Parts: sequence; C-alpha cells; structure tokens
Amino acid sequence: MLTVKQLPDLSGKKVYVRVDFNVPHKGEVISDDNRIRAAIPTIKALLEKGARVVLMSHLGKVDWKKLKKGEKTQEDIDGQMKKNNLCIAVEPLKKHISDAMGKDVNVFFCPENRGEALKAAVEALKDGEILLAQNTRYQPGEEKNDPELAKEWAGLVDAFVMDAFGSAHRAHASTVGVPEILKAEGKPVFLGFLMIKEVENLTRCVEVKDGDRPYVAILGGLKVSDKIKVIDALIDKCDYIIIGGAMSYTFKKARGEQIGSSFLDEASLDYAKACLEKAGDKIVLPVDSVITDSFEPVEGRKIEVAEAIPEGFEGVDIGPKSEKLFAEVIAKAKMVFWNGPMGVFEQEEFQSGTKAVCEAIKDLEGKAFTVCGGGDSASAIKQFGYKDNFSHVSTGGGASLEMIENDGHLPGVDVLR
Repeated sequence: MLTVKQLPDLSGKKVYVRVDFNVPHKGEVISDDNRIRAAIPTIKALLEKGARVVLMSHLGKVDWKKLKKGEKTQEDIDGQMKKNNLCIAVEPLKKHISDAMGKDVNVFFCPENRGEALKAAVEALKDGEILLAQNTRYQPGEEKNDPELAKEWAGLVDAFVMDAFGSAHRAHASTVGVPEILKAEGKPVFLGFLMIKEVENLTRCVEVKDGDRPYVAILGGLKVSDKIKVIDALIDKCDYIIIGGAMSYTFKKARGEQIGSSFLDEASLDYAKACLEKAGDKIVLPVDSVITDSFEPVEGRKIEVAEAIPEGFEGVDIGPKSEKLFAEVIAKAKMVFWNGPMGVFEQEEFQSGTKAVCEAIKDLEGKAFTVCGGGDSASAIKQFGYKDNFSHVSTGGGASLEMIENDGHLPGVDVLR
C-alpha cells in the first residue's frame, strides 16, 4: 500500500481525505477533539506537498427508515438529530481544525456535500488550503456505497487518502467507493499517518510472533453476542482471555454459577458453554464481584462484594480477588489487547476493577506491547490518566475488533492494497 510517507509533489492537485471526525459532542459543543488532532499530521503532510485538501467525515447517524418518504429534507434531518441530541452538521468542526492547523492555513466549510455548490467550493481551493465538506451521511447513498455518489465524489479530486480508521470497517461510498474508482482511473490512493499506525499495531495483535507470548486479551462489554467473532479469533491466537464486565455473567451462568439479577445474554448461553469447553483454562473469569441492589445511584442503595450473587442484586464490577487474579495473569504477558471496561466505570463506586486493569498494564511498560482497542476502554484510560501507559490506543473500537476477528482485513484497508 502507498502511504503519505511516499507522497509526490501535489501542487495544483485536489486530494480527498476521508477522516473520522465523529467526535463526542452535546449539541454543537464538542467535548473531545482528539480524533481531529489525530488527523492533523496527515493533513499537514499533504499541505507541505502543495495539495488542495478536501476533508470528508460523518458525524452521528441519520435513521433514514424513520424519515417518511418525501420528507427527507435538510430540515427533517436536522430535526431528527436535535431530537436525539446529535449535532449532525459538521460546521462546528471547522474551528477545531483551524485551531489545530494554525492561523496561516485557510480552512473553509461547504454546507453541501454534493452538487454544484460543493464542486464550486472544491474548484475555488488554492494550494495549501482546506475545505471541510458537509457530513457524508446527509446522503442516503453513503452507507449503501451508492456508485453514482462515489463517482461524483471521485470526480472532484486527483487523489485519495484514507485516514479514518474508525470508519475503515464500513464499506461506504466515502471509504471504499471513491478509492475503488480512483484506482481504476490510475489515480493514487494513500494510507494516512493515523491509518499506518493503526494497521501496523493491530496487525501485530493478529499475526502473533513467538516473542509476543504470552499474549493476553482482556474483554468487557455487555453482550456476548456482540463479541462472538472476536472471541473465536482470540481463542486461536491468545494464551489467556480475561473476561470481565457484564458479559462475564453470561459465562458464569454457563458454568452454573449464581448471578442474581446480573445482565444475562440468554441467547448466547449455549455459545458460552461451548466456548468454555473449547478454551479450557485459557478463559479467566471473575471470582468475585461488586454487587448492588440498584443500578441507579439512589440514596440507601446497598453495595457489597460477593462470590455468588443473590437474587435482587446485580454485578457491576469485578471484586478485589478478581482484581488480584487478573493482575497476576496480565503480569505474565508480553502482549495485551484490551477492549471493554471491567465494570460500570461511569459511576465512581464501580471504577476499581477497570482502574486495577489499567495499573496492571502500566506495570508492563517497557516489558510488553500493550494495545487498548478503542471504545469505552479508551474513554476509561483517558479519564483515569493511563493513556500514555499503553503502546497503542486505537481510535476505532468497532474497527479494531473487526480487524482482529477478520484476521487483519477491513474494507477500508483492503481497497487500498
């Protein structure tokens, strides 16, 4: 694959850059612009080569099925987003891009992402300037990889750069359709710096070398069904799989343990039983849990530690014995892949298990290769101040899991090969 390290002179060339600026926000207030700043090295490299940069990203979702036929107007879309507290228009991102690039770089915004207005805005760009186009998901054909939409977008530019790892597992018009067309036309397609880092680090978790063993995976989250494929892939690759979070209670139930009112993914019970039989001692489950009689932080709720969870109580974090057990397993590792917190870390009373895993991984610094696979676990390590203690923190939770389960393949990566 070509990368931005191999960029030619791009003076006078228009370059489509698919970025992942699907940032956390409330209304138009962006609470975390890390994904924007992560793309800046790639954008700067393009500008240094004289490129005219066209940025494309999604922000939030449009539920087209809920929009009645004939009512798919911009007003309808915006109304749906406001109702769901989603700021779908990407214009608020422009200021963050400008701040990150510096005052010497012109950054423009086009309120359209298709048609004559966008074409004119792209044509008006000068060398070293940036245009942020409207949200790709304003177009219903984006998620369907509509060939006409991809053709229109590809017709605007001379080259393509993929730097949206968080969207690389989606075969959309902006991630797959555009580079397919440009490749067929003999135009260059490149991996951006963010993508290079993600692909290199996660490939190491897929193509496991002897020097990276013991390899320990740590999985959390809610439903076992959401992670069946990744569990199957990791059973064959890992030496140990630590399972915490709500999904651990389905495995404990499958083993015949008492889980009280804890979340149970009943449809996955048979899978969990088969998985335990296949993996044997590879799978490490909690031996005790922090339990409560009220998930909501109401006055007077009971919080206890127990091995067997009685009815009326639910597990919300791993207990102190589990923290010690997990830390002992992690201490053996030469490589760690972690996706999913150990408990309801959003509530202070139930943060201890996730923090304990963070501490155990911190103790591996300089001795092991450690990866946080994005999602809630990435939010947790940032919140608790452990982000710099990992070898790599992925910007895409779903994409990192799919790369593991698909043996290193993603649509938005494979199209560039």
